[in-house]
Amino acid sequence: MDDIRLIYVTAASRDQAIELARTLVGERLVACANILPEITSIYWWDGAVQQEPEVALIAKTRADLVEAVTARVGELHSYSCPCVVAMPVVGGNPAFLDWIKAETVIDVKTAR
Repeated sequence: MDDIRLIYVTAASRDQAIELARTLVGERLVACANILPEITSIYWWDGAVQQEPEVALIAKTRADLVEAVTARVGELHSYSCPCVVAMPVVGGNPAFLDWIKAETVIDVKTAR
């Protein structure tokens, strides 16, 4: 189980989150992604507290693909500093975790 990660990403809109998710799944960098409804993000940026609506995306992938997922989100995202963080999975349905491994590829060059 220590080789599976959840990737948390925020996006400016539902459409952007869907585009990110479809690309990441289509390129086999992640097995699946969930898009959560609008959230309110409060953060420090440009010297002031900001408050904006965003959408959260949670993707499931292998630990060895986190770097590639992070880079690909950076290429596609509208933000200059997108939130992309990986969290380890410490338990779960073994069949589902095996499915994540089976539906992702290690050689990202062949995925695109």
